[in-house]
Amino acid sequence: MPIVVNLDIMLARRKMSLTELSERVGITIANMSILKSGRAKAIRFSTLEEICRILDCQPGDILEYMDEEGYRKLFER
Repeated sequence: MPIVVNLDIMLARRKMSLTELSERVGITIANMSILKSGRAKAIRFSTLEEICRILDCQPGDILEYMDEEGYRKLFER
């Protein structure tokens, strides 16, 4: 059950860099990069809450469930 992280889309919409977001959330740029790339194994609700507060969005704007077939098609491009 692949979860796709759309953090890059929200950052672009808010015209904010990953560095700025990581500083405002209070986590390292390395950990924010792991989250953005979809390689994170977990995220604390407090971190997700802070990201949503700063980006003025909902968790569903950042995290998306995609079935296996859709996920494979996403990376075939």
